[in-house]
Amino acid sequence: MKTYPVNGVELCAETFGSSDDPAVLLIHGGSASMLWWSADQCARLAARGRYVIRYDQRDTGQSTSYPVGQPGYSMRDLAADAVGLLDALGIDRAHVVAMSMSGGIGLILGVDYPSRVASLTFVSTSTGADNLPAPTVEYLAPPDFTDPVAVEEYVVRAIEAEAAGYFDEPSARELVREDMARARSYEASFTNHYAMDFNGPVGGGFGDLSMPVLVVHGSADPVLPLPHGEAVRDAVPGARLVVLDGVGHGVPEARWDEFVDVLTAHTVV
Repeated sequence: MKTYPVNGVELCAETFGSSDDPAVLLIHGGSASMLWWSADQCARLAARGRYVIRYDQRDTGQSTSYPVGQPGYSMRDLAADAVGLLDALGIDRAHVVAMSMSGGIGLILGVDYPSRVASLTFVSTSTGADNLPAPTVEYLAPPDFTDPVAVEEYVVRAIEAEAAGYFDEPSARELVREDMARARSYEASFTNHYAMDFNGPVGGGFGDLSMPVLVVHGSADPVLPLPHGEAVRDAVPGARLVVLDGVGHGVPEARWDEFVDVLTAHTVV
């Protein structure tokens, strides 16, 4: 892992594979550091001939953190960070994989920075349309962030609630403990992404995406039910939807090989 100065902040990133291979930039969702793309998952994709980049967005992991409830950035800033990281790594174009809330970042990248995006993959995300079904997931009450035991339990139970049955508690606890240990401010991680300005692209919307677009969505997603993924597909001309049967929010380790197969085929451009 290495820290890069980008847009006046520090972003921590890690790469896998050869820089001579097509670059794949992994952007996880709200509150999630790079660890939520596991090193094993990244290595599997790199073994298929891809140069894989995972990174901590602002307010996650070892990247710049802000006071709780006072994020000094918007979603457009987070998209600009992704471009700045590509610049720092000497990458002209990347295949962008955007998960959940960061689907908005992927959209901004594809619309406002199209020359930098070889393809887009939206995972467990949404157009945000008002007529889409509400979440069915139930979470614990927010924890006291001065109590690390309560925080760990809250995040582990959130992972379980979103997983729709694909839940490995020991692995979840290991992830949460490692995530907590390396975060500059774990409370900021779980607060500030939801307090920022969710501004969108200035150059259009989903219908203006010109690069190949893949949509991956679990059929049992309780956070953004499947119609959200179908809406993304329908909004993007030529987009392809892959439904992971029985999967919840995100792609569990048990289905990662299937996801890597689909992603490898999509990122040949």
